[in-house]
Amino acid sequence: MMPNHEYCSGVYVYIFSLVMFPYPVLEVSPSPPIEGYSMTLTCKIQLLAQRPDSQFRFCFFSDGKLLRSGCSSSPKLQFPAVWRKNPEVYQCMAEETIYKKRGKSSLPIKIPVQRIPVSDVSLETRPTGGWVMEGNKLVLICSVVNATGNITYLWYRGALGSNLETKTQHSLSAEFEITEVKRRDAEQYYCAADNGYGPVLSELVSITVRVPVSRPVLTFGDSGIQAVLGDLVELHCEALRGSPPIFYQFYHENVILGNSSAPSGGGASFNLSLTAENSGNYYCEANNGQGAQRSEVVTLNIPVPMESGSNLTSGITTWLLGCLGLITMALIFCYWIKRKIGRQSDDPLRSPPMPVLQESSYLNSPGPEQIQSVYENVNVVRGDEIYSLVYHIQQELEPAAAQHMKMHGASEVFSEIYSKPRKEDITDTDYEDAI
Repeated sequence: MMPNHEYCSGVYVYIFSLVMFPYPVLEVSPSPPIEGYSMTLTCKIQLLAQRPDSQFRFCFFSDGKLLRSGCSSSPKLQFPAVWRKNPEVYQCMAEETIYKKRGKSSLPIKIPVQRIPVSDVSLETRPTGGWVMEGNKLVLICSVVNATGNITYLWYRGALGSNLETKTQHSLSAEFEITEVKRRDAEQYYCAADNGYGPVLSELVSITVRVPVSRPVLTFGDSGIQAVLGDLVELHCEALRGSPPIFYQFYHENVILGNSSAPSGGGASFNLSLTAENSGNYYCEANNGQGAQRSEVVTLNIPVPMESGSNLTSGITTWLLGCLGLITMALIFCYWIKRKIGRQSDDPLRSPPMPVLQESSYLNSPGPEQIQSVYENVNVVRGDEIYSLVYHIQQELEPAAAQHMKMHGASEVFSEIYSKPRKEDITDTDYEDAI
């Protein structure tokens, strides 16, 4: 009995469906997939016999939902990047398109996505270098070299770790901003990053807050502006606020006298020996790289030195003493002359007695009594010459004497009044007379 052809054909198809078309197997690459990286799913069919007319269509599912826009002839499905939030259970199905047979599904598999732990955490600043001006903005940037998934960033101030800010985002870096920096913000900072495997800390970064210099004050040492010619004056310039180092410059009438620096802050000094040209206006400037500040102008007037006044007073005193000396000598000399004249008047040998004047009578008048003139010679010494002075004294004469005067005449008397000057030996002269 011949076999039925249709029956044989059905058996063949059944055998083919059992033998030639087994259940597909779902494979994943890489295994396990890395978060943030690509993943490829492959639906494989192991055919025992190859038929040239066999064609298949493949479908992929996740948590029972069809992936992509439908099924396709490609046994592979690629994901550009996978994350831990993606579904973890996958499945595929294969359909034979020529014989229109019911498709077969693979066993569902769980595909865990592997996350890369955080590594190489660092903290950077903007502006760079950790130097920022007071009042400006400071940005602290926390970065990781390698990590996947959402990362939680934390910023801390000080070595003890006072938390400033916490952010969670899907990126390899995050920023924390201090909008207006104060002097108290000069501290050490660090950050931490965590994506589920524990926080990883950065190194400490020191922040230096630069404070601009305030307006400096210029002073003239201990003597102030009352210094005199020849003094060594210390010009001191100091800005009460400002981050070191501070550079100072000193000016006289807009001309630079010199400069000095204060590496650790505070003020600086410049020594000046005063001359007559140093009178005028002075000021100083302070600069720490954040802009120069100028002090107020101080005027220095150099008065007449005390030494010059003393010399003038000494000269006046000497002149007065000289004048007083001359006056004193003149008074002494006058006193001496007065005493000498007084002594001569008291000495009977030098001063003739003053006669008592009586009524005068003419020589030729008749009468028993006549007035007689008496002359006395007195020597006066002047230098080495002696002069004779004659004192004329009239006294009453007897009538006989008066008659004698008439007879001999006046010429005989007058001839004896003056005598020629003569030299006299000093040894024979009285000391007081010699003077």
